[in-house]
Amino acid sequence: MVTDVTIHFVTNNLMNKLQLEAFLPYRLNRIAAAVSQDFRSVYGPHHDLTIPEWRVLATLGQFEEMSAKEIGQHSSMHKTKVSRAVRALEERRWLKRRESVEDRREEILTLTALGRKVYGDIVPKAVAFERRILDEFGPQAMPLLAALERLEHIFGVR
Repeated sequence: MVTDVTIHFVTNNLMNKLQLEAFLPYRLNRIAAAVSQDFRSVYGPHHDLTIPEWRVLATLGQFEEMSAKEIGQHSSMHKTKVSRAVRALEERRWLKRRESVEDRREEILTLTALGRKVYGDIVPKAVAFERRILDEFGPQAMPLLAALERLEHIFGVR
């Protein structure tokens, strides 16, 4: 429930200015960026992956095959970021393309054996990273996850 106290905390009534550091969308964005950057320590140093490359690798690891457009939709990444990440993973021979049977203009992407090996190496570390965050919340972890699910529902993310 949003109260007058909450609104007063976010805005300064004297000048009607937004206190950005207390503004929920700003806070969520900063937290997401901080978590994403910290998570990069899991896959970055050993595999020299960028955040978009990791997201493409992880999406294909989960779904096995997908078009670049579908990866972009699933990961909420712009098509140019997906394209660059796909190209980088392909250059490493972690990903391969094949023509779509349904639409010749589209390519279906899959991980190579080497790409699956890298993905398999990162997954346990990713799970441990998530576990450390949830352990910090203790008994509040379940309400946090419920709140995130509610936000996803509100904004049609999933």
